[in-house]
Amino acid sequence: MIGLIAFTRGGCRLGACLAEVLGGELWTTDRLAPETGLPACGSLREWTKARFADSEALVFISAAGIAVRAIAPFAADKFKDPAVVSVDEAGRFAVPLLSGHVGGANDLARRIAEITGGQAVISTATDVHGLFAVDQWAREQGLVLCERETAKAVSAALLEGSPVGLRSVWPVAGTMPAGLGAEKAELGICIGTTIAEQPFAQTLHLIPKAVTLGIGCRRGTPAEQLREALAEFLHLAALPPAVVRGLATIDLKRNETGLLKMASGYGWPIAFFSAEELAAESGEFPPSAFVEKTTGVDNVCQRAARRAGGQIIVPKTVCRSVTFAAAVGAVTLRWEH
Repeated sequence: MIGLIAFTRGGCRLGACLAEVLGGELWTTDRLAPETGLPACGSLREWTKARFADSEALVFISAAGIAVRAIAPFAADKFKDPAVVSVDEAGRFAVPLLSGHVGGANDLARRIAEITGGQAVISTATDVHGLFAVDQWAREQGLVLCERETAKAVSAALLEGSPVGLRSVWPVAGTMPAGLGAEKAELGICIGTTIAEQPFAQTLHLIPKAVTLGIGCRRGTPAEQLREALAEFLHLAALPPAVVRGLATIDLKRNETGLLKMASGYGWPIAFFSAEELAAESGEFPPSAFVEKTTGVDNVCQRAARRAGGQIIVPKTVCRSVTFAAAVGAVTLRWEH
């Protein structure tokens, strides 16, 4: 979702072009709305507040100062704020104002400049010096950046020419950026499936948002117990909640109120499988006679994780009478975006 807003007739014309190409929705002022047929924004403050809540990016077709004043009350965290770009109504300059790397404002400004034939005005230090930007690369590769302060340290080290190490569970195609891969480094990046591994004295962990949790629980288990069990499991597994893409379990749990409520609280979808589908998974799975008698299959959590998620990274684990397992899907990484 990209929200665009224009304040002049010329801005509306450019905005309509950008909205069509970028796939966004364009608003304008209450004064111009009847003439242009565009939706009216009403209060600019309320429009901006609403777009911060429902949009991945905001584009102001206006002077940069208008955009800066509009977003100032709502800018809080570059890891959560939407991308914000200001572009003049002639399309000459596209200026990323907020969330340049993590939110993608720099890339959006470059895309707008391509459309308008203008120029993207990029001011982030790593871009200015042509260096690797770990936060932007992580976003592009679908990786969760786990330690914000360490990410800043990585960028600072690259800017200073200090060594930055690298360790990855998966191969990364292409040419490694300059400054990475030092054999002896106190600071480095670890791309893997857990924050437990510490290959460097100061380690920045990047984990794919590709982890599925298999779950098994007794009928009627309340949501609070499930949340407590989940927190315990994630702590034991050294997995941040942000890397989880969803849950998986047997279809007998389709109407379990506690499970549905817990998953909804995290915004996670649940994949449901029949006993036959789970039993068809090949491999070694810790069996339970009770679970087999109750569900028709000897193991729910690990089989479900494997079925929905791919490679098991954490086998069956019992936390507060709830069973969990974790699996990670296929991961493909490239240095070039």
